[in-house]
Amino acid sequence: MTASPELGTPGTASSELFRAVFRRHAAGVAVITAKGESPVGFTATSLSSVSADPPMISFGIASASLSWRVVSETDHVGVHLLGEHQRELAAVFARSGADRFGPPTRWREGPAGVPVLDGVQAWLVCRIVSRVPAGDHRIVIAEVVAGDAAGPGRPLVYHQGRFNALRD
Repeated sequence: MTASPELGTPGTASSELFRAVFRRHAAGVAVITAKGESPVGFTATSLSSVSADPPMISFGIASASLSWRVVSETDHVGVHLLGEHQRELAAVFARSGADRFGPPTRWREGPAGVPVLDGVQAWLVCRIVSRVPAGDHRIVIAEVVAGDAAGPGRPLVYHQGRFNALRD
């Protein structure tokens, strides 16, 4: 068996190779929120469905992030699927040191006191059932307790280091 010439030379496993490969993976964009002394939130592209019965999701969060301190102690999180009209919102929640809940971000207190963002495609409030160490991150598994899927627009995706609209 011979290697295909289109594949190129394989690289040695490294964080640089890992990042380069996943820049090519298009992913939906979500914002995860939690209630602490002050609300916290971050942009996530690692959101996954885990189970339909009971309905459960998972996402990754950096152990060194300020949001992790709150997520590690709270019982509930908000999960918000962003639309293509929300690139700036995604950028604000991805930017370190940003005032994520100040204007122009619109939000309200939702079920279990979780911050719920306005104008998103869909949102869920979930009860955390597990936090699993995974390298420099934690994987959070949570069960859905409430939500709404009636928001406007088409999905926002993250690809090649940028927020993009989904094209047909």
